[in-house]
Amino acid sequence: MKKSLVLAMAMALGVTASAYAANPFSDVPAGHWAYDSINKLAAAGVIEGYGDSTFGGDKLMTRYEMAQIVAKAMAKGANVDKLAAEFADELDNLGVRVANLEKKADNVKVTGELRYKYMSMKSDANTRDNENKDPKSYENDLRSRIWINGQINDDWSYTGMIENTQDFDDNAGNEDTSFQRAYVEGKLGGLNVTAGRYNAFFANGNIYDDLVDGAEVSYGDKVKVTGFAGKATEVDGGNYAGGELAGAFGNLNLAAGYVNYKDLAQDNADLGYGKGLDDAIWYVGADYTMGDVNLSAMYLKGDASFQDKDLDATMDNVKGYDDDGWTVGLTYKGAEASEAGSWGLFANYYDLGLGTYIAHTTDANSFDGVGFKGYGVGANYTFAKNIVGTVAYYDTENKLNSKVDDQRVWADMTFTF
Repeated sequence: MKKSLVLAMAMALGVTASAYAANPFSDVPAGHWAYDSINKLAAAGVIEGYGDSTFGGDKLMTRYEMAQIVAKAMAKGANVDKLAAEFADELDNLGVRVANLEKKADNVKVTGELRYKYMSMKSDANTRDNENKDPKSYENDLRSRIWINGQINDDWSYTGMIENTQDFDDNAGNEDTSFQRAYVEGKLGGLNVTAGRYNAFFANGNIYDDLVDGAEVSYGDKVKVTGFAGKATEVDGGNYAGGELAGAFGNLNLAAGYVNYKDLAQDNADLGYGKGLDDAIWYVGADYTMGDVNLSAMYLKGDASFQDKDLDATMDNVKGYDDDGWTVGLTYKGAEASEAGSWGLFANYYDLGLGTYIAHTTDANSFDGVGFKGYGVGANYTFAKNIVGTVAYYDTENKLNSKVDDQRVWADMTFTF
């Protein structure tokens, strides 16, 4: 089928463009008999020509190519019943293919985040450099994250995330790239399900805020029951299981839960023991919102014990051993990435004993789970859309030895796209 014949039929479709665009085809001069019609059809998106900016009016066209033109005309609202009947089989195949392509294009979303961070530390317990074993007085890095979200169907979605961190501390160009997230979210009946490698956030981060390989199932809306189980990635793994009951009552949110960890830091030579640590943690918390102000509080009770009886007996005799704790927080407003000029303030106080947390969400020094107390204050501000800065100050001390303390200033700038 020649394009000249196709054009004659296409001209009868009644497709019009709101305005003529410049001639898109180099082989259709202004004096050509079909010049106006071709321009209309091109402007309406019904014909596209070839990649070399030619229309190719003398070339033969397949039935499938003709069906593509008919399909686009139909999408524009043209009455092409006879042509649709003629190319019914091709349109059926094309329709399935086009629908699938459009769905894939619409359902896969790529976003990203770039964060520069500088943190100064003044402490007897600073993180030590692996090369020279000297205490580090600062951290200076650039973190990039690429998020991929794909809609599997109406009820299920997939999320993946690749992270790259460039360490500027010693100007050695050290960096690390890893696949940090890979999980699905969806519904099974009335249950909401998350499964795979994701970031778990137990007890508002007061117990754990880090990666896990696991699953989480919840039911309910205003009153929600959640169960979770899996393997933690912090402190050399460790299996966990637990649950939470939470309720929203106007401006008041309440929550109570339990998390049981097994085999934490098993075979970790750096910590000096070969058998793992078990820890069962109970918690109860609440937060209340009053306009732009949010006040939160949580109480936690831990039951940590070594599987090695000798080590467990030693831990029981540690001076100052404390197996419970509490934390309070206050926030005012908060920087929104989508709203330039928005800002917020926050303050937290911590008094947490040994065994009440595994990987705490704070940016303060939490002294590897042996217990800490202290405070943190900070502010955030959106300088322009999707550009947010944060600055904070933390002052904490080791609960087993108050002479070991830490002060740090945290500053970061985060760009999202």
